[in-house]
Amino acid sequence: MKVIVLGSGIIGTASAWFLQKAGHDVTVLERQPGAAQETSFANGCQISVSHAEPWANPAAPKKVLRWLGHEDAPLLYRFRPEWLQWRWGLHFLRECLPARTHENIRQIVAIAEYSRQTLQAVRAETGIDYDCLTKGILHFYTDQRDFEEAQPAARLMRELGCPRETVDADTVIRIEPALAGMRGKIVGGDFTATDESGDVYKFTTELAAKAAAAGVDFQFNSTITRLLTEGTGASARVSGVEIIDGHGRHRVLRADAFVMAMGSFSVSLLKPLGIDLMIYPGKGYSATYQVTDPAAAPTVSLTDDGYKLVVSRLGNRLRVAGTCELNGYTRELNTTRCEAITRRTRTLFPDACDYDNPTYWTGLRPLTPSNVPYIGKTRYANLFLNAGHGTLGWTMGCGSGRAIAEIVSGRVPDVDFAFTGMPRRRPAAVSPVSSTAS
Repeated sequence: MKVIVLGSGIIGTASAWFLQKAGHDVTVLERQPGAAQETSFANGCQISVSHAEPWANPAAPKKVLRWLGHEDAPLLYRFRPEWLQWRWGLHFLRECLPARTHENIRQIVAIAEYSRQTLQAVRAETGIDYDCLTKGILHFYTDQRDFEEAQPAARLMRELGCPRETVDADTVIRIEPALAGMRGKIVGGDFTATDESGDVYKFTTELAAKAAAAGVDFQFNSTITRLLTEGTGASARVSGVEIIDGHGRHRVLRADAFVMAMGSFSVSLLKPLGIDLMIYPGKGYSATYQVTDPAAAPTVSLTDDGYKLVVSRLGNRLRVAGTCELNGYTRELNTTRCEAITRRTRTLFPDACDYDNPTYWTGLRPLTPSNVPYIGKTRYANLFLNAGHGTLGWTMGCGSGRAIAEIVSGRVPDVDFAFTGMPRRRPAAVSPVSSTAS
């Protein structure tokens, strides 16, 4: 089949890679001049299978109320006259119920573990170098209550087969000696040796190059204006996609199937088709610092629970990312929030980096209230979804791409996940996968 993928972040690029592996003729449409130029450009770079709790959990409502009005709060909710934002907020509160949180964690872990295995297979096949570190992820706490409230989720992770180990403060320092200066404030942590980190931008651009070499047609500088449809009811189909290309020309491209992988921007394109996705943009921040003293900088990827920041070593750079601002589609940098990231990083690792010349960035994470993405079919027979991965696009990226390629090809992916428009299946276990599988 001829398949058009809309978007070339990690989700769209991975979808294109596996669709061409499955034998399809693939075109990727992207408004930017290259792959991974938006949300996949400078995120926290963690493959965090065992540390993937959703933002919506029983402790979240009190924290959100406590953070209201604080410009440097980990979660900044700016009330706007937008019906989607208010609906999203109400759904978020529902997902904070314990039973909902537990089920969401199960869903996230299933697709995330499937994705990590897929990423490892792609890495082995392609040899892509993306500053990958396989030293695990260490989640540390500086507040006793936060540490205690995290333990039910940690236990559930272990029940789901994730080797997430709860450790004391001394063990935190032994795992990551660069935190030694914080020993008096750290109360404990969770460590998973099997989790990873790596530069998502480098991986995605290299994968896009290899996909292009294999025949995928990447059409950059192409702004998608609308999806065209034909038929009604069960016979409804997408007949084409209208774009403005890099030369300013209006064009219509036709295909047999279409994969929506445009993150937060999927919502407005699908709404005219009667597809109402519960996705709201969460503006995330990151800061990248040059490492000046390698011995003082961490090598284990970290999550600072109190400040909702993640830290990843990328060669001679340190990437610190996190916080979330619910404020529409604006991407302007908030100086207060940027300075808060640098202030906290300097406190953690005072001698590690050049903190006077940071590179700040923002990206719009496509957040569902549950953190569970939309992957699968729609009521249009040839339109498929791969969007809404929130803070876990890198963690779920390769698995989501492989899964959607299976679904477009008429097969059911071998993972226990509630794909949209499809029945659940529960295989005995997720077996190691090959990146050449389709």
